[in-house]
Amino acid sequence: MDRQRLRSALRAAGVADGHYRIEGVHEPAPTPPDFLYLRRTPDGAWETGAYERGRYEVIARHEDEAAACAHLLALLT
Repeated sequence: MDRQRLRSALRAAGVADGHYRIEGVHEPAPTPPDFLYLRRTPDGAWETGAYERGRYEVIARHEDEAAACAHLLALLT
């Protein structure tokens, strides 16, 4: 699964847009006060995590996009 397919799967599952951010695919504006996220790191890995109270908290690091997408989908559904 890639980020675009993840976005489609989350919409099909009825997950509200404000509950997540997927770098480069779904970045809600205005920024919600808290949400789960998926983003690429400067070293090429992928992170899933939570944004709460103005801070990013990493839940897990993944070697590839597919694993990160699967993890975020599991967290949200």
